Amino acid sequence: MIGLILLIAAFTLLGACSNTASSQEGEKDVTTLRLGHIQSESHTWHKASVKFAELVEEKTDGKVNVEIYPSSTLGSDRDLIEGTQIGSVDFALVAGVMSNFYKPYSILELPYLFDDQEHMESFLYGEGGEELQRDMLEETGIRGLEFWARAPRELTTNKRVDTIDDLKGIKIRVPNIEASVEGWGAMGANPTPMNFSEVYSSLQTGVIDAQENPASFTTSAKIHEVQDYLVKTDHVYGYVQMIMSDITYEKLSEEEQKAVEEAALEARNYQNELVAEQDKKALQEMEDAGVEIIEVDKEPFREAVLPVHERLADKYGRDLYDSIIEMSSLGGN
Repeated sequence: MIGLILLIAAFTLLGACSNTASSQEGEKDVTTLRLGHIQSESHTWHKASVKFAELVEEKTDGKVNVEIYPSSTLGSDRDLIEGTQIGSVDFALVAGVMSNFYKPYSILELPYLFDDQEHMESFLYGEGGEELQRDMLEETGIRGLEFWARAPRELTTNKRVDTIDDLKGIKIRVPNIEASVEGWGAMGANPTPMNFSEVYSSLQTGVIDAQENPASFTTSAKIHEVQDYLVKTDHVYGYVQMIMSDITYEKLSEEEQKAVEEAALEARNYQNELVAEQDKKALQEMEDAGVEIIEVDKEPFREAVLPVHERLADKYGRDLYDSIIEMSSLGGN
């Protein structure tokens, strides 16, 4: 009887093992990839990242899963870019710091380069943007997927600025980007490169007086809590670029690569639709919080940076610069 019981138990166990093996064989192999950015979960970057992850999962039938790490969880802009080069970060959303890795991007960071959002998108979504991403991949090993539009960068400050003369001596945080440092220097300010994560406390303690970013970026990080004025300079119509580690890209099948590219384009369109609405809400949020909105004559600011335009165009790409200016509705600088 004991022997019969043991035999039955053995067959039962074998059947259970067989069912487990079959179940495991039927499961999909899921590739999990990481996407990092420096914004909070309330920002359009994050919302569009979530959309991207959903699209990738849908288009790959669940074979590729994208996990999102907001709020600098995977590091600063520079950390994210370096991570994509070595494959420790699969996707990242980065802005102007890319110019430190691929120099021609320095041209795109020039204050008053683009007339408006339409001018910028015409260039980035045309042959110019495609060529930039191809060349960047060849030189850096980083694959550019899409350029996402950003609202114009505005100056926020604790010292009132009504004209360009009021910028004199103002300590302004800028990203560690040559065009930003030189541009604000040419406008009379005292530019101070600093990681964005340090900006709030530095404004709070008076280490710096000002910073510049799209309005939604400013409110997302609660920076308006420690600023008195927003000056409508509209000095940079910028972008955020969705980049991908080419190491990761090459590990995917052709079908998965195509799915990622399609998802990136759809997420770009989704994000761009959110930008204008969120920027308007951010400006209203700041005004409601007591931040004074100041309109200024932008032409003196623009004229002040033209020598910087010429210097960096000669240094990083005269042809690139000229091709952008030729598309300007202002008829060039």
